[in-house]
Amino acid sequence: MAGLFLWLLTFFFILALLCMVGYQLISLVDLEFDYINPYDSAARINNVILPEFITQGVLCFILLISGHWFMLLMSLPYLYYNVRLYITRQHLVDVTEIYNQVNWEKKQRFFKVGYLVMLFVFSVFWLIWSITEEDEY
Repeated sequence: MAGLFLWLLTFFFILALLCMVGYQLISLVDLEFDYINPYDSAARINNVILPEFITQGVLCFILLISGHWFMLLMSLPYLYYNVRLYITRQHLVDVTEIYNQVNWEKKQRFFKVGYLVMLFVFSVFWLIWSITEEDEY
């Protein structure tokens, strides 16, 4: 039962990460189509970036203490990328440069979404696997 709980927890953490990155992507698309001004768009994106980084760190910690090594190894490159952005202070969106960087920021978020969808599929697979394993006993 503990294995099922841990997989549900990772499932919801990955879903939360997908929602946060999707929100950032929607803010960038709204900026690109001029539905929102650059200040509001940058503020919305910057408000979600640190919770995204913390959620990814907690997810990796949960995978580490639960012993799900494959999923941990799959999650570490994303965590490394986030830590590298934070250390070099490139994690926040600059209001004055957001129009020049909107295409790069969108590509970056699309890559994150693709990576998280892959993690989500693996998480669902292992969740279903753990449910069927418990039914056998």
